[in-house]
Amino acid sequence: MTDEPIDDGTLRDELNVFGFSDTEIDTYLAVLEQGETTVRTVAEAADVTQRAVYNIAERLADRNLVVVNDHASPTTIRALPPEEAIDALSNRLESITPTLESRFNETEPKTPEIQIIKARETAVKRLRKGISEAEHEVLVAVPGHSYEDIEPELRDAVDRGVLVFLLVGGMADIDADELGLDETAAVVRSWSESLPFMYAADDEAAMIGHSGILSGTHVDKEAVTVTQDNLAGAIVGLYFGAYWPAATEVHVRGPGDLPRTFEWFRHSVLEAVLHRREGAELEAVVRTDEGPEVAGRVSQVRQAFVEPSTNDYTLETSLYLETDAGEVSVGGPGSFIEAYEGDVVTLRPVDE
Repeated sequence: MTDEPIDDGTLRDELNVFGFSDTEIDTYLAVLEQGETTVRTVAEAADVTQRAVYNIAERLADRNLVVVNDHASPTTIRALPPEEAIDALSNRLESITPTLESRFNETEPKTPEIQIIKARETAVKRLRKGISEAEHEVLVAVPGHSYEDIEPELRDAVDRGVLVFLLVGGMADIDADELGLDETAAVVRSWSESLPFMYAADDEAAMIGHSGILSGTHVDKEAVTVTQDNLAGAIVGLYFGAYWPAATEVHVRGPGDLPRTFEWFRHSVLEAVLHRREGAELEAVVRTDEGPEVAGRVSQVRQAFVEPSTNDYTLETSLYLETDAGEVSVGGPGSFIEAYEGDVVTLRPVDE
């Protein structure tokens, strides 16, 4: 904080912020310069009528900025010391803060936020933050030398129950045991070629950029962050549609305990395929956006998360259930080819 005086224009702008009109500012500054003076003197200095000065002086007095001595003849106006006046304004603002906070409905921004990132430190910080804040799923693609930068955040995400897909670029051979990948991701793939680095968390926040920005040696490389579901969804589509199929599978975790309810559809699909690969028969109860639940034996799982892929078209991720009405297909939020759009899924082993 500086004690240097500010120019008159800045002073007027700051007083405007507190709700002073231009005429009120002229009047108040005139009183300050005089200390204590008559209404007539203030009117002449501020170039306003005496009637206006009376009215403005009353409003300034209500704000504890001046004292109006209307018992005197002629009436005088005395400015309070600025330190006292500012304390009065601050106290009034503090007094209404609890009420304002009680009425404040904190929400996420409604408009898309797009930010260009040029520094390695900022990119790594944003990547770590995105992983740490993920609630359901995080997709990450990084060059091999950057894995250690985010290993603690990936480990914490797995511990929280977050579904983690990891794609490592620029490395042909990866020792899953040596890197402890079972503790940092559900599925890991590697690609010997360089690829853009990216992350997407919960289909809401995402970042994509040239892998060189993470090395800190390419000062001309950039990354872009977005916080909007449609934009983030496009990065998810690029991740699973272009880069994931081209990479080599190096690690897949084992199936988890069932029964279990999944609030993230892709998580239920991965769990279903992991159990079915070991020969398990499953039942699923799916809450749909249409309202009714769909329940039945899992007859098919369409996916490309793990080998062998079983989908018929890129990004197809769905469960097929044998119901009383026949076999039906269920996709995740936003799906339109499947018969139902699933939300929450409960998987359980079929009772033999």
